[in-house]
Amino acid sequence: MALWLAIVLIIVALIGGTALGFFIARKYMEKYLKENPPINENMLRMMMMQMGQKPSEKKIRQMMAQMNKFQDK
Repeated sequence: MALWLAIVLIIVALIGGTALGFFIARKYMEKYLKENPPINENMLRMMMMQMGQKPSEKKIRQMMAQMNKFQDK
């Protein structure tokens, strides 16, 4: 009788640990993305200006499309 109780408790602990781990990881990623937002057009424009390039709108859009395509892979 104690064997089935031990098996049930192990299964419940695994399910609980998985659920708790999921929510902790989700909260951590939300906090990380809030503190370190992904690159946007303004950031890209500033980086290009710091490198001494005068960014055109067409070039900014092309680079953003390339970055989004790379991130999707």
